[in-house]
Amino acid sequence: MDWLSSVFELIDMRSFSNLWFWIALAVVWSSASHWVLGVPFDMVMRARRVGGQAEADLEDIARINVNRLLYITRVSGLWLLGLGCFVLSALAVLGFYYGVEFAQAVFLLAFPMSLVGLLNISTARLIESEGGRGDLLRKRLTRCRLYTQMIGTFSIFVTSLWGMYQNLSIGVLG
Repeated sequence: MDWLSSVFELIDMRSFSNLWFWIALAVVWSSASHWVLGVPFDMVMRARRVGGQAEADLEDIARINVNRLLYITRVSGLWLLGLGCFVLSALAVLGFYYGVEFAQAVFLLAFPMSLVGLLNISTARLIESEGGRGDLLRKRLTRCRLYTQMIGTFSIFVTSLWGMYQNLSIGVLG
């Protein structure tokens, strides 16, 4: 067996039967629920417990990330929305109409993450309009994390069901 076939056997494009896809899925959702609006959630917990300088740091980093996200949204939001809808539509058609399993896997990762992106923009707008300081800021970030985890849980459930269906229907297991 030559080295090229060994590499392609290791990096299998059949996503749902590949361990690397499931590791990537876990890493994506773990990171998405830890980094709320670009703020590590342990800062929120530390600000709640300690207060003082930890709360000032949380407010500063949240303000910077909210302003950054809203600037990007205001300057190029419509272009990014159009590009995102195009890419998601192309992945859905390739994956579910033409049966390309790799496109299905990428769609099942990208579509829920786009919902998380919209949730982050909505939360950033709320934080900006309310002034987002202290207890109210921590409440908004905690609620955004909870909704992100809910989207992630549902997404992992749907992806695992679809992956099991794909593996059983194609006959990977036997």
